[in-house]
Amino acid sequence: MMSAPEMATSVSNLRLKFSGEDALLFKGVSLAFRKGEKVLLLGPSGCGKSTFLQVLSGLIPGSIEVPMIADDIVIPERWGYVFQDPDTQFCMPYVDEELAFVLENMQISREEMPTLIRRYLDQVGLNLQGSHVLIQTLSQGMKQRLAIASVLAMAPDVLFLDEPTALLDNQGTEQIWATIRSIAQDKTLIVVEHKIEGVLDLFDRIVVFSPEGAVIADGAPLQIFPQYRTELKEYGIWYPGVWEDYIEHKTPRVLKDDRIASVRSEPLLEMNGFRGKRGDASVIEIEEATVKPGQWIGIIGDNGAGKSSLLLSIMRLIKTEGICKVNGLQLNRVEQAAEHIAFVFQNPEFQFVTHSVRNEIEYSLLIEGISPAIRQAKSDELIEGLHLQAVASSHPYQLSMGQKRRLSVASAMIRGQQVLLLDEPTFGLDARNTFSLLEKLEQLRSEGTSILMVTHDSRIVEHFCTEQWHIVDGRLTDAINLSP
Repeated sequence: MMSAPEMATSVSNLRLKFSGEDALLFKGVSLAFRKGEKVLLLGPSGCGKSTFLQVLSGLIPGSIEVPMIADDIVIPERWGYVFQDPDTQFCMPYVDEELAFVLENMQISREEMPTLIRRYLDQVGLNLQGSHVLIQTLSQGMKQRLAIASVLAMAPDVLFLDEPTALLDNQGTEQIWATIRSIAQDKTLIVVEHKIEGVLDLFDRIVVFSPEGAVIADGAPLQIFPQYRTELKEYGIWYPGVWEDYIEHKTPRVLKDDRIASVRSEPLLEMNGFRGKRGDASVIEIEEATVKPGQWIGIIGDNGAGKSSLLLSIMRLIKTEGICKVNGLQLNRVEQAAEHIAFVFQNPEFQFVTHSVRNEIEYSLLIEGISPAIRQAKSDELIEGLHLQAVASSHPYQLSMGQKRRLSVASAMIRGQQVLLLDEPTFGLDARNTFSLLEKLEQLRSEGTSILMVTHDSRIVEHFCTEQWHIVDGRLTDAINLSP
């Protein structure tokens, strides 16, 4: 048993229950973390990893009212928390004001603030023309860097990081982890992360949770991965080599070999001289591009390059100029686009309009007057295929981020539009649900659906996409055919 001076944070005999749920999420979990320890929390989507971080930090029940009981809990005095969704973290409208707000609470003088603001932005690689920039104009990846910068400005002793690089490109991911390594030598790190390759050497301890929130393993990385490989596979938890194991058994490359044979020659989506604009400035320009039925386009590029703006433009959710046609029909309004195109936002909460998972999936069929029997059959298929059975009656906002991602994809898929736009649909997902989602998308593609997916995962592009589009500084610079 470690003494109080050695302990950074701990909880004993934790029991927690969300409103509307029958079962406890944690049934007597006890864990303690030493000062300076670097700990990685692993587990399937929905097992309670993020909730556990919030308990250790005191956010639950201090700021987030969730019924919980613990025999004892030690909350660190100086801590910082980086959320999965950076939009939940900001208090001010502008970048410099957000950091100044933190520094003011740290009693830093106004004269010192400009230098410190620049230092923290540089630490996380957030390169802006000036710091007085509206946060809402940043990409999600850029917002995540700002969220990390604001936490670093707090000079915490304990850092709680909930998937801090989920929205970042590879270069951004490397830069953030380099920053964390450089500032965390004497700090306690407790991290939830799915993107574990290349960072495992940072951690001296791994705790693995079961789907029910029980601790099934706790030890050094070199012990956990070989000793508990069977459990990691069974629960769909990311581990080193999981992609290689999947490819060996599922052989997705075989699926790619016959893709082009079934693709019609007529374009389903056409863009010519097409531009998306924010105010008077163009944020994405496509001189000429076509997408045929059955193509799966992987859209890559740095954070802030314009990838999400491309999808928003196609959906007419931002101002546009030029030609964008689906099946030869020029799209001018968002209502018109929605008849032919399904869209999955990067932030899944932007899409939710009902009070349960099932109702959310059935909503678009309800407004079209589809019979109850057909609605239920279609929703049952998606609920089962995307592993949402256990939360079918839950409110969408009660779900984990991974469950919200799957729900947003399910609600978009159900109408069967010919074009599917997906903005980072796999971030926050465990291995099992990532592969299930990709296989569902592959099924839709094989039936003629055209898919445009923004992703930072090069393995998805390599093993599933038929074509790769590279967006650089707001322009489509390369379109590479990936078919054999």
